[in-house]
Amino acid sequence: MLELPIPAGLPTLAVNTDPVVLVSWWKALLILPPLVAWLWIVSTVFDKFCARFFLPREKWNLVHLLVGLLALGVAVSFPVQAPWGFFVGWAIMVAVLTGHVFLFMAIANKDERVPAEKRMKVDFSALRSKDHKPKQAAKASELVIRNMDKQALPIPEKETPEFALRVAAEGLYLKALEGRASQIDVGSAGKDQTYAAAFLVDGVRVPGPTMPAGDAFKLIDFWKAAARLDVNDRRRRLTGDVTVERGADKKKVRVTALGTQGGMRLTLLLDPEGQVRFKPTDLGLLDAQQAELTKLVQEGHGVVLTAAPADGGRTSTFYTLLKLHDAYTQNVQSVELDVQDVPEGVRQNRWDPQAEGPEFGTLVRSIIRRDPDVLGVAELPDQQTAKEICKAEPERTRVYASLRAGSALEAIEAWVRTVGAPAEAARVLHGAVAQKLVRKLCQNCRIPYQPAPDLLKRLGLPPEKVKQLFKKGGQVLIKNKPETCPACQGTGYIGQTACFEVYPLGQAERDLIAKQDWAGLKSELRKKQLPSMSQAALKKAVDGTTSVEEVSRISAPAEAPPRPAAQPAAPAGKPA
Repeated sequence: MLELPIPAGLPTLAVNTDPVVLVSWWKALLILPPLVAWLWIVSTVFDKFCARFFLPREKWNLVHLLVGLLALGVAVSFPVQAPWGFFVGWAIMVAVLTGHVFLFMAIANKDERVPAEKRMKVDFSALRSKDHKPKQAAKASELVIRNMDKQALPIPEKETPEFALRVAAEGLYLKALEGRASQIDVGSAGKDQTYAAAFLVDGVRVPGPTMPAGDAFKLIDFWKAAARLDVNDRRRRLTGDVTVERGADKKKVRVTALGTQGGMRLTLLLDPEGQVRFKPTDLGLLDAQQAELTKLVQEGHGVVLTAAPADGGRTSTFYTLLKLHDAYTQNVQSVELDVQDVPEGVRQNRWDPQAEGPEFGTLVRSIIRRDPDVLGVAELPDQQTAKEICKAEPERTRVYASLRAGSALEAIEAWVRTVGAPAEAARVLHGAVAQKLVRKLCQNCRIPYQPAPDLLKRLGLPPEKVKQLFKKGGQVLIKNKPETCPACQGTGYIGQTACFEVYPLGQAERDLIAKQDWAGLKSELRKKQLPSMSQAALKKAVDGTTSVEEVSRISAPAEAPPRPAAQPAAPAGKPA
């Protein structure tokens, strides 16, 4: 080999052949486990969740990528050279990844396309020690049922009649949860000594399983015993509460049992407080209606009628109106048959029809004599109650009188009939609020379509402005195959919203009411240019909240005019 001499004084290039370690191997072992776990959650759980409920996958995948790069960058390049600097960066990486997991769950669960029972939850119950396994009998029991003293009902031994009854009772409850039911009814099917269950889903009754009368009685007695009701009393209306737990999910259930001419009847109302607890902005009021309702509340005197059909959301609006008043600076009270919620600061007076004491109207009179600032009367069971309300000083007390009616005009007519004296009934009236519920279209599977011109003409919608409406679907394409929508389970609807009409009543309207000039009153209300119930429903159909079929359903005239004064009070625990 030829070796060339290097002149003295010239710079030389020295090459260090020793290996250089850029990242310690033990640091990689610490970084990889949380990063891999996070990647697994994002790719297998979150991505599938977005695909199932049609959440924006591309947007979320980009967010996941940016968060992962940020967390990894912090771990490997934390700007502290000290040995403990790496551990600080590693801890920040774990905190970022963990926080991102919980933040995604919180945001995704709030999306209206995700049903409440399908929301993501963190359940550590599966991590319980194997040394604390329950008995063999408990393995087939999925629920923990507690009475109001928080004592859990013991689970019977397997292969006993009591255990089979427990499994049947739990099965009925679980079927209701899977079907998004808000209420379970068990009653006589009307033939062959057969009983049947029914589920209330989005305001529509869905048939459930049938059973022999003997099995139904045992099922009813099971829930009565769980709520500590008298199982031997098969005549009176009995109401009690239990708490049902399934993993991390916990629900209060109101148990109501009563005897009817057809036999025993059981009603299980799931989460009674949650069903009637709404913010004013969540009721479904249009902007103009919200403004008028705010004015009515601020006016603070006279009688305001609140009306809806049975199971029409009347109780929710009743409680919401009471909560709009400041219960700490005003004396706010209510008279109720069935207390479903406990508004903060409101003094609630419950009237028990089976207990000895004053009549409903007498109780209302005694409270009015105490000069409350606001009084809510949840029912109008008789003429005495209506007359006592009329005796309240209209300039000093605001009274919300709740009754069953299909529109504001029907509510006013029913109020006048109940009082019996048109002039007296008209004198105290300052407003009427009526509503009906419509089902909300499932945002996952609703189908857009171009409405025909004759349909728009029949609905009174301008063809030049309404180019698209929506109808229920029930199916979605998963891998190019039609399958039942996982969000609505094929019904095409999820949840309900209310369509309102809100009318303040001035002296001109009161004069027409005193004359019972209903045609004139209807014309006067139209002059206010406030949305009617049908117009509010059409607005929700145009913006895709509901369908034309639902609008037609609530706009159809009732078969017979309602007479609230002759109606008994709503069943205990049942939303009015």
